[in-house]
Amino acid sequence: MLHAVVLSLYPLHWFFTFLYYTDVASVTAVLAMYLASLKKNYWFSALIGAFAVVIRQTNIIWVLFVACTGIINISVAHAKHSTKTDEPDVSIKHGLAYATGTNTEGFNLRKRKIVKSIGNSSSSLLASSPSFSSGAKEAHAVTPHFAQMLYFSLVSVLAQAPMHFTITKAVDLFQMFRKSRALLFFQMFLALVVGLLSVHFFSVAHPYLLADNRHYPFYLWKKVIMAHWSIKYLLVPVYICSWLSIIHMLGKFRSKIWALAYFLATAAVLVPAPLIEFRYYTIPFYFLVLHCNNRDDQSWILTGTLYIGVNIFTMMMFLFRPFHWDHEPGIQRFIW
Repeated sequence: MLHAVVLSLYPLHWFFTFLYYTDVASVTAVLAMYLASLKKNYWFSALIGAFAVVIRQTNIIWVLFVACTGIINISVAHAKHSTKTDEPDVSIKHGLAYATGTNTEGFNLRKRKIVKSIGNSSSSLLASSPSFSSGAKEAHAVTPHFAQMLYFSLVSVLAQAPMHFTITKAVDLFQMFRKSRALLFFQMFLALVVGLLSVHFFSVAHPYLLADNRHYPFYLWKKVIMAHWSIKYLLVPVYICSWLSIIHMLGKFRSKIWALAYFLATAAVLVPAPLIEFRYYTIPFYFLVLHCNNRDDQSWILTGTLYIGVNIFTMMMFLFRPFHWDHEPGIQRFIW
């Protein structure tokens, strides 16, 4: 109950419950689809998934992700159910063959067909759709924006700060470095190179970001990232450490294939988006925090307190700090 209350206060979700945006409906539909899949009610999950796509076209990515997790869960369950061999690789291969349809034997054939149909439908729509943009398509044209993944990592870690910045977490990361020092140094170096290339070649300054001073990303871009030409490069190690913390937290409770599916789904949603909008991060953030299995109530209470403080600030700015544009009549207000 505490976890649900805290997550409902997540600033980027809470704020838009008061505005005419599709974000809240989109998040609700995607999470309901995932819940139905976890409950093994695949037909209902597919129905909610179709509704989620109607709300927001990019949700087709999350429909495909949920189908992938369904296949993973069915594979694991089938391997445990039907194979009692001492060779775990055989069990896993048998389960994957069952879930993907290459093995015609097995229990509950209908489940396999449902999950396959969801995946096939999602793939077909992805292949046939020229773009995911809605509204002004010229302004939302698909652009490779790999820096979005870096921004997402930092925003997510800061939003879970009481869970990431702990002594226990620091000790765990130190032990991980000590055990695999050479490998981790190579991985960190590779990530650093990729990060630097991403911010240099694939960091998009969208016209809306530069022109619309109602949104907080405008000020973060202008006052922080572009304060000096070197800042965007100096932030790369921070982004990498954020991803390292996220991967370490997910790795404790989720399989590598699940984490890979999550990473690819998040990239498929964020990388094509040219505009830096923190509300685009809400669904991948919820999937992340829901699978970290943090049971420390103190961390959750601190997180909730942080959210309440941010919500009070943003609502006060919205209500009591209106301003005007010279080139356009009407009152303007600060929003995410």
